[in-house]
Amino acid sequence: MKTLSLLLFTLIHVNLFAQNTVTGKVIDHQGVPIMGANVYLEGTYDGTATIENGLFSFETEKQGGQTLIVSSISFETYSKTAEISFFNNVIIKLKDDVNTLDAVTVNAGTFKAGDNAKVTALKPLDIVTTAGALGDFVGALQTLPGTSNVAEDGRLFVRGGDAEETQIFVDGMRVFTPYSPSANNIPSRGRLSPFLFKGITFSTGGYSAEYGQALSSVLLLNSVDEPQEEKTEIAIMSVGVGLGNTQKWNKSSLSLNTSYINLAPYQKLYSDNNKWHKPVESLGGEAVYRYRFNNDGLLKVYGAYSAVNFDLTQEDINEIDGVRFGLKNRNLYVNTSYKDFLEKDWSIATGVSFANDRSDLKFSSANITDIENSAHFKFTLNKYFSSRYKLNFGAEYFITNFTENYNDDTIENEYGFDNTIFSSFIETDIFFSKNLATKIGIRGEYSELLQEFNLSPRISLAYKSGANSQFSLAYGEFFQNPKNEYLKFNSDFTAENTTHLIANYQYVKNKQIFRAEAYYKDYNDLVKYDTPLALPISSYSNSGNGYAKGLDVFWRDNKSIKNTEYWLSYSFLDTERDYKNYPTNATPNFASKHNASIVLKRWIEAWKSQAGLSYNFASGRTFTDPNKGGFLTEQAKNFHSLNFNYAYLISQQKILYFSISNVLGTQNINGYQYANQTNTEGIFDRRTISPAADRFFFVGFFWTISDNKNDNQLDNL
Repeated sequence: MKTLSLLLFTLIHVNLFAQNTVTGKVIDHQGVPIMGANVYLEGTYDGTATIENGLFSFETEKQGGQTLIVSSISFETYSKTAEISFFNNVIIKLKDDVNTLDAVTVNAGTFKAGDNAKVTALKPLDIVTTAGALGDFVGALQTLPGTSNVAEDGRLFVRGGDAEETQIFVDGMRVFTPYSPSANNIPSRGRLSPFLFKGITFSTGGYSAEYGQALSSVLLLNSVDEPQEEKTEIAIMSVGVGLGNTQKWNKSSLSLNTSYINLAPYQKLYSDNNKWHKPVESLGGEAVYRYRFNNDGLLKVYGAYSAVNFDLTQEDINEIDGVRFGLKNRNLYVNTSYKDFLEKDWSIATGVSFANDRSDLKFSSANITDIENSAHFKFTLNKYFSSRYKLNFGAEYFITNFTENYNDDTIENEYGFDNTIFSSFIETDIFFSKNLATKIGIRGEYSELLQEFNLSPRISLAYKSGANSQFSLAYGEFFQNPKNEYLKFNSDFTAENTTHLIANYQYVKNKQIFRAEAYYKDYNDLVKYDTPLALPISSYSNSGNGYAKGLDVFWRDNKSIKNTEYWLSYSFLDTERDYKNYPTNATPNFASKHNASIVLKRWIEAWKSQAGLSYNFASGRTFTDPNKGGFLTEQAKNFHSLNFNYAYLISQQKILYFSISNVLGTQNINGYQYANQTNTEGIFDRRTISPAADRFFFVGFFWTISDNKNDNQLDNL
């Protein structure tokens, strides 16, 4: 009996000893109790959920070291390993999950679009569905604040910077010649087809340390990783034809696009002040091959070829017979990129791009041949330490060989240069909470031609001030080698540079976006020369300087009006420069003080149609009137353009598309040309320079042949 009693007592004692109580309270970073959080011991069924006041309590028989897990929606999971006795009346503070959709984003100076963008200000689809854009990414981006409308040029001018201060990248690799060449007063067009890209990041300033050699901005284009289906697209247009095809296999896919454009019908319909000997004619094609490896690595090879030629005589007030100009250009661009996820939260991205560009120009009696061969090699690594800390670093190498052969009746010379640039960068993203984050980076560059090393610090900070609003700040220093047109004559330069300061406010709620951004840019070491044009005999220096400051405002609404979306943008720009052959500080003639755009799109269900309008405004740009004296002190008339497009869905896979630019036929003025000598009254006569085409009319028929008969062709436009 004594033995049985002792045994029962021992069993009860051991059982009581094995029972442990885990208790505590779960709160957020402000001390507010969290209800409904899951609390449990890892690898067991022992646990519970917190009650209204954040308290929890449960029993366990586990002994020794254990891991306590606490998880709740919108918070990072908490994990702590300790002796079981430690988890008694513990206070557990959960951190906000910085990966939630309502978390802060570091976005000063940046517009993003694509599937992975938390906030989309401009969609890739907008490039081809915005009236007036005419399928060109520049035309669509010019509806965003921060850009200036330079209708006769066609390239991107951003926040007081000229077009060559913006660099364009495809899948992280540099595109060296992104625009087709053209003649004076005839706008260039981008070479890249919008149909092959899934995402856009347009940085108007303060961009990442990963990118360099751009004083104003960078445009990042990401090609489609994997097409959704096999299909064939046929386009019949008033100015040409196009054909596209996509094929898919088990691990790979191939997309092809080709087009032929001839503007002869258009130039006959809308005559201009040019005498065309050969109308603009172009042939181009693009291909993207993708292969996904078993380890989730993705290889993409992008190739593009384009050829354009034309011949015309342009009016010139100082030449009775005008100025003859002819151009033949061919361009080859190849871009190969590879990205993969490695062990222990490492990832890799690497690539190489190559471009060969040849232009044969005839200018009056001169024959000029420009050949540029360029390459870009890049290697980056990314380490994901946690949702709060990420590290990105890498190196890249640029090679450029440029030659120019010039000959006329009296001169025959060859000019050119070779240059290599080695760059490396390191950048980190730190999320202190879902309301506060920063991006800090530094970039180093060495130019062999300039024999110069430059260091560029960059930093951005973002604070979420409310459920739908946030503030951002950015600072950065940026360097860029002088243009090819200077380096081919002289290499005794330093890199041009600028400093960016940006303050941004953003409000996002229910398909509505509001952004306001103020900025200041300080330019130094800009190139100056002492002749009317950059010539071999010019005296060059880096004594130029300048500034640009302003305010950009953007509003987009896809909620208030059913089946309708619209956006409004406005930019104020105050800028002056002393560079090139300027005798004093002045506002460059490509900069407009005020730029504004209104874009409207509406789906009309009863008509199975989409109709769109856009209106672009730019205040008059500066010019020099020798009859009044002064330099760039006069102002031309304001720019106005109302554009319209209409798409009719014949069937789910056939669409008729119509667009017209400058519907009202507004007689815009790009500037003036003055005579070299005064007339009998002692006055310099002038000629008004108007756009080569005041109005562009386009009609097209698009037909998609695919396995998915429910595919809506309007989604492809």
